[in-house]
Amino acid sequence: MEKKVYRSRVSVLLIGFVLAIFVPIIILIFQKIVISALVIVCGSLLFMLLILFGIRYIISGNILYLKMWFIQTGSVKIDDIISVERSYNLLSAPASSLKRLCINIDVYHTNIWDYLRKPDFWLISPVREQEFIEDLITINPNIYDYTIYDKKGIWRIFDWDI
Repeated sequence: MEKKVYRSRVSVLLIGFVLAIFVPIIILIFQKIVISALVIVCGSLLFMLLILFGIRYIISGNILYLKMWFIQTGSVKIDDIISVERSYNLLSAPASSLKRLCINIDVYHTNIWDYLRKPDFWLISPVREQEFIEDLITINPNIYDYTIYDKKGIWRIFDWDI
């Protein structure tokens, strides 16, 4: 199988939250004309937005990779995935949306330190979820899919989830 790249879904709610924090600070600093503080706050805002828009999930062969721009931050064998289910968990995750998929991973822990290094699940939010899940199931047909594909509605604005 060729390499397939899925970008992370970006939530309007998360962007609004980031802007609600930074824009008033930028306005106050701009009124006081403190250039160094303005540069630091605008740089921080740019960094936050780059993180939100830079998350990618890559399926290559039998491995699912997590990348943030050009840095690989994690990988898991697709054969180790047990199930995929919908999650709205607020835990910190490599996902730019609160509408996420919980990928449950079968990891054999030999000692207590393995729990710190090997997660039992990943919370991710690929844009083309159904296609992403189908690609995983194509590689590992033993994955159980608990997700129910959502219909269009009030919670969807231009394919950006709130």
